[in-house]
Amino acid sequence: MQAACAAMLKRFVIRGRLRVQWPDGSTEDFGGPPGSGPEAAIRLNDARSVRRLVTNPTLSVGESYMDGGLEPLGCPIYDVLDLLITNLMETGVRHPLARLNAVLRRARRRFDQFNPVGRAQRNVAHHYDLNGRLYSLFLDRDRQYSCAYFPTGTETLEAAQAAKKRHIAAKLRLDQPDLSVLDIGCGWGGMAITLAQDFGAKVLGITLSVEQLNAARARAAAAGLADRVRFELMDYRAVTDRFDRIVSVGMFEHVGVDHFRTFFETISRCLKPDGVALLHAIGRNEGPGSTNPWLAKYIFPGGYCPALSETLAASERSGLLLTDIEILRLHYAETLRHWRRRFAANRDTIASLYDERFCRMFEFYLAGCEISFRRENMMVFQIQLAHRQDAVPLTRDYIAAAETSSPRARRVSA
Repeated sequence: MQAACAAMLKRFVIRGRLRVQWPDGSTEDFGGPPGSGPEAAIRLNDARSVRRLVTNPTLSVGESYMDGGLEPLGCPIYDVLDLLITNLMETGVRHPLARLNAVLRRARRRFDQFNPVGRAQRNVAHHYDLNGRLYSLFLDRDRQYSCAYFPTGTETLEAAQAAKKRHIAAKLRLDQPDLSVLDIGCGWGGMAITLAQDFGAKVLGITLSVEQLNAARARAAAAGLADRVRFELMDYRAVTDRFDRIVSVGMFEHVGVDHFRTFFETISRCLKPDGVALLHAIGRNEGPGSTNPWLAKYIFPGGYCPALSETLAASERSGLLLTDIEILRLHYAETLRHWRRRFAANRDTIASLYDERFCRMFEFYLAGCEISFRRENMMVFQIQLAHRQDAVPLTRDYIAAAETSSPRARRVSA
């Protein structure tokens, strides 16, 4: 099996260099000359890890790292993944079993992403109902668990997440007090609280995470905003009220391709005739695909980052008008870089909450996602929707004007 693994790596690694130490202690180099691309080294500690790498590489790299069968040598797992993903983009999926698995994943993606209410809540609990302290150890103070916005690229994580909220608020046109806002997938409540506190909105935030719900309610009460912000444990499909504004940040990735049309029909039904909605989500540039099997198994079961083509096709059937679209390219890579470094700085504390295997799982997740935004075709899109053509101004100038004149922006500049 070692010979088969070596032959596979020889075909796959054409940029950069990968040094492999085999279970018997021998080493072998793969790739081009030094300086031709990313460089990394790994040790495969047992025959099982070698066999799994040959038979199912897309799943086994992460699992072997979590279990200790694959160890980076003299480098972090980030460097290993950077080399592997760089070569994946260069050579494509040449491994016959990996190609077959990709075809099978694509064929069954509607089943994998079938998310009725009960299953959707279980999928959310898998990731978002973890120990609340975990997220405080690598997110910003507001616990924004979605792509930040870096106008210059030099902002701190806190500044970039505040800029993200200002950017979204500007697109929501919160230019009058007491506008009603529905926040679909409200997380720990940071967006809803900001819209109420800084823009005078009255917000209903909904989530399927019990941990997030309790934290969001406590934060609203502590901020004295219980009369303006309400949080409920509720699926988006159960909402019946109508709102002046609707926002959804980092939740659409959990909807599932079978439910895209229902999601947009819900927005259409719940948005008032003169209202504005804003959807912020991770997407892919290369067209419809499927979720990485390791990510689907360990991090986001039932999750899928859609192509714009399938997203817009669903929104068009809802009767909503597309009034603005913006693509954020490297913003999430920078966000993940901050999260990865904060996680590393607090690794010992996180290990005390969970264990070494959990820490390796999260390191693999954060590093792999960051590299996918740097090397692959992942991006974030913000789609603004409305019922009426005149719901927003004729040009996009109002967005920048609103960002610089918002209460939070004025406090920061002062």
